[in-house]
Amino acid sequence: MEKALSQLTQQAKYKLFMEKANIIVSSVFMDSPYRRSNDVEVRSNHSVGVGNDTPSTENVVNRKERKNISWLNDVEVGNSHRAHSNDEDEGPFDIPRAANAPTERLRRWRQAALVLNASRRFRYTLDLKKEEEKNRTSRKIRSHAENIRAALLFQQASGRARRIPLLVSLPSADFPAVLKNLDSMTREQNFGALQEYGGVNGLSELLKTNLEKGVPGYYSDLLKRRKAFGSNTYPRKKESFWRFVCQACQDITLMILMAAAVASLALGIKTEGRKDGWYDGGSLVFAVLLVILVRAISDYKQSLHFQKLYEEERNKHLEVVRGGRRVEISIYDVVVGDVVPLNIGDHVPADGTLISGHSLAIDESFMTGESKIVHKDAKEPFLMSGCKVADGSGTMLVTAVGINTDWGLLMANLLDDIGEETPLQVRLNAVATLIGFVGLIVAFAVLVALLVRYFTGHTKDQNGRTEFVAGKTNVGNAVDGAIKIVTVAVTIVVVAVPEGLPLVVTLNLAHSMKKMMADKALVRRLSACETMGSVTTICSDKTGTLTSNQMTVVEAYVGGRKTDPPDSSSELPDTLTSLLIESIAVNANGSVFTPEGGGEAEVSGSPTEKALLNWGMKLGMNFDAVRSSSSILHVFPFNSEKKRGGVAIRLPDSKVRIHWKGAAEIVLAACTWYVDANGETVAMDKEKVAFFEKTIQTTAAGSLRCVAIAYRSYESEKVPTNEEELARWTLPEDDLCFLAVVGIKDPCRPGVKESVQLCQRAGVKVRMVTGDNLKTARAIALECGILSSDADASEPNLIEGKVFRSLTDLQREEVAEKLSVMGRSSPNDKLLLVQALRRRGHVVAVTGDSTNDAPALHEANIGLAMGTHGTEVAKESSDIIILDDNFSAVVNVVGWGRSVYANIQKFIQFQLLVIVAALVINIVAAVSSGDIPLNAVQLLWVNLVMDPLGALALATEPPTDRLMHRPPVGRRDPLITNIIWRNLLIQAVYQVTVLLVLYFDGKNILHLEHESNEHANRVKNTMIFNAFVLCQIFNKFNARKPDEVNIFRGLGENYMFIGIVAITVILQAIVVEFLGKFAQTVQLSWQLWLVSIAIGFISWPLALLGKLMPVPRTHVNRLFSRWFYRRF
Repeated sequence: MEKALSQLTQQAKYKLFMEKANIIVSSVFMDSPYRRSNDVEVRSNHSVGVGNDTPSTENVVNRKERKNISWLNDVEVGNSHRAHSNDEDEGPFDIPRAANAPTERLRRWRQAALVLNASRRFRYTLDLKKEEEKNRTSRKIRSHAENIRAALLFQQASGRARRIPLLVSLPSADFPAVLKNLDSMTREQNFGALQEYGGVNGLSELLKTNLEKGVPGYYSDLLKRRKAFGSNTYPRKKESFWRFVCQACQDITLMILMAAAVASLALGIKTEGRKDGWYDGGSLVFAVLLVILVRAISDYKQSLHFQKLYEEERNKHLEVVRGGRRVEISIYDVVVGDVVPLNIGDHVPADGTLISGHSLAIDESFMTGESKIVHKDAKEPFLMSGCKVADGSGTMLVTAVGINTDWGLLMANLLDDIGEETPLQVRLNAVATLIGFVGLIVAFAVLVALLVRYFTGHTKDQNGRTEFVAGKTNVGNAVDGAIKIVTVAVTIVVVAVPEGLPLVVTLNLAHSMKKMMADKALVRRLSACETMGSVTTICSDKTGTLTSNQMTVVEAYVGGRKTDPPDSSSELPDTLTSLLIESIAVNANGSVFTPEGGGEAEVSGSPTEKALLNWGMKLGMNFDAVRSSSSILHVFPFNSEKKRGGVAIRLPDSKVRIHWKGAAEIVLAACTWYVDANGETVAMDKEKVAFFEKTIQTTAAGSLRCVAIAYRSYESEKVPTNEEELARWTLPEDDLCFLAVVGIKDPCRPGVKESVQLCQRAGVKVRMVTGDNLKTARAIALECGILSSDADASEPNLIEGKVFRSLTDLQREEVAEKLSVMGRSSPNDKLLLVQALRRRGHVVAVTGDSTNDAPALHEANIGLAMGTHGTEVAKESSDIIILDDNFSAVVNVVGWGRSVYANIQKFIQFQLLVIVAALVINIVAAVSSGDIPLNAVQLLWVNLVMDPLGALALATEPPTDRLMHRPPVGRRDPLITNIIWRNLLIQAVYQVTVLLVLYFDGKNILHLEHESNEHANRVKNTMIFNAFVLCQIFNKFNARKPDEVNIFRGLGENYMFIGIVAITVILQAIVVEFLGKFAQTVQLSWQLWLVSIAIGFISWPLALLGKLMPVPRTHVNRLFSRWFYRRF
């Protein structure tokens, strides 16, 4: 066996080892936690060990379970504020949060819907079968990684641990390392193989990487690395255009029409010959193929839109160290050998090995299925791609990328499923089902009426002869006549069942998402677009959202007094300056890069870090020299719960110092000493405490962020020497010596006040939730317009986080309703606020950028993550990513959300009118005369005008200012409003009346008495068809503005609408004038064209008069319910 194995290639060995691992695990670890935990999708959204108020990782490990809970507790906005928790009390289409609903509930509404083409109708909903397959694949690949690890442990326990030899064969002459060795080393987490490479230092030499400066970063070097080790990408499965064509062909009615067309074609050729007999059947075949092609093109374009947005979402950006400087790159550009800094909330971009870390904890739940947080250190240095940094910080060396990682393998095997139910989509399926059932009844009535009249001899052809005479009409003609009748009935079903109505939501969302992308908003969930239209309150962060995030130190109090200017180091003693510079440099998560050839230094890090580092450089700081003069023992990363961060360092003389920085009043409370203007350490007395407190309050009242800096010396012998104990060491945070407090200016963004006022006019209350001092928050809120005056700047409008969290649930709800500003808040306070507001019936949007904001982002109806400074964990918990962190983009999203709802209503009004008019005209004509004015081909053309072309024209209307002067859309408000009913009834009565008058008395009205009966009928029917289509074209303009007098407002901005109307008019002229053989039309004179245009034009003044008619405030459904209750 050993001899046989030695003859195999390294790849074959690896595959064989994987198979053995699966056998070992299945036999030995059958009941292990690995298997049980694979059925749970774990989602750790925030760091560990930050405080009792923060939900623990275990409390949010099951994402699907949590979503189901939030769905049950969802409170909707509308006339009825109630929680939905009982499925039996609601209809199958009553799903307020369809994206989070249980699978059984989703399956239930699909079964209740009337669907002609399931593959097309449900294309952009969640594919339940594919979701199950996706979960199985995920579990399989996750267990794959665990199987290998478990097998390795099993072999090590039996004394037969497998070691990876250093092979001589090279993937490239440029690198003395083998790709197979690297990726399998990390995948198997083989510590022995890492030691054979010489540890991380030896491995970096083999990869030609400097652990401090990273790879050189030259294009040629990066190209060599991608050629040798692969790129950080994986193959994706793309859908071809022909798949959409196949899906469009699966419409049941189109299949019946195609079969009827083929039968009619065969019979026509048989009875009338090839020259003339193919027109009826051939024209129907052409019409069906045209419908299929147009639908396929529309669906394909939508798919391309979604794929582009999906790629944008997955294209994460991160920092790497190249050539000694931190540069931001796409995750797809990461190469083997890159040095990657890791911080809380980051994604691990590739497989790698830890270089250095401080309390680094990794959430590997996505890959392993376990909710346990894994601490990484020199003994367990391997990092897996796709995992999240739960706590601490560190740097890693990339050893495998792309398909050579378990994450890449997982992503390559999972289909890109962007399907997702939206509440509006489900509701429109209910509307489509109701209309469809009515259409089926009408179609059946038309079918029965026409068949009865035909076979009883009550129908005549265009020459006035009876079409069917029992015993005389041959079978072929009888069958042909019956096929035509069936064809008409089925075509009525095509028109009457609005298959495109639910799909217009997807079209609208695709267009809106594309436009929102231009407005710096990346939509991650389809339903988020429409939900934003119902938002009643926005809980916004201050820093970077309402403010510009361009921070500078403008005030400084050092040595117990104010320094003016703040960077004047000449007034400070050398001892104090040295301590300040040391504290700023070592207690920083950012960096300073100074080009070797000279030039301006580049500062990286968070905005606060950059402000402090810039201030330090003005004081004379040499960042690299200060950092290299001491060694870091332990780091306590800045924590949004404790509002401070610290670091312990060992100096060259073996002394230990601990530096702290953070919220000024919190750091001050821990200080018992301060350094005075002479550089002497003096005990902090009450007078000095009062001075510093007043200083902090004055600085905060000037809308400045107050940051305090302090330090303390520490006994070297008390520092843990064991690495594990050092990792768990809690930095002392008492008996500190106060060094300085600085005021950092972060000005409000331009235009933010106008955006806040726009929200207020739109019925959306903006609330500021910030971790800053309450006085700072108050000053910024007044500047932004969140607080209108000093009189509003008091409780309960203003509250501190610790006060809010101490209230009972009922008290929180009452305070939350009035609250405008919350200062010194923790992420848990934000979560409590969101929960309280939702219990009060609000639809809540909340912004967040930190890992600990994830629970609040997840709990809110809409989570808005910051794209520039937000962590990856926050982004993954969100529904929309604000790419530039600007509050104005949030307001734009609200406008687009309302536009989605408004555009759907416009299309409903337009489509219902077409359906009602077509059904009434055909059924009246069929019952009364046994004939119909609109034949199958003409109805299919009407279906094209109504469905894809109408949807494109009306679903692409941009948001208007008028939308932002209305209250939010209630998520249970009726889709068909009283205004729509009024417009619909007026236009339907007009169209039906005019066209039926033309049908029954058209010969006299059009002066066709002297024409032959056949020609007169064809002219009359052509006139009806032409007038009907032109009425719909004119009515598109009415549908643009259902409640506005000026229907042309903003028309010049919608080129899509203008283009589609122009194309429709041109095609209609072509159909009538040049395709008479196919559409069974005749050429119309210019006088009849003018009459047709006039009939359509009258709908404009008629709509204007209708808009002067008042409508009842109570919805017609409720009025009917009341009447029915009183009557019966």
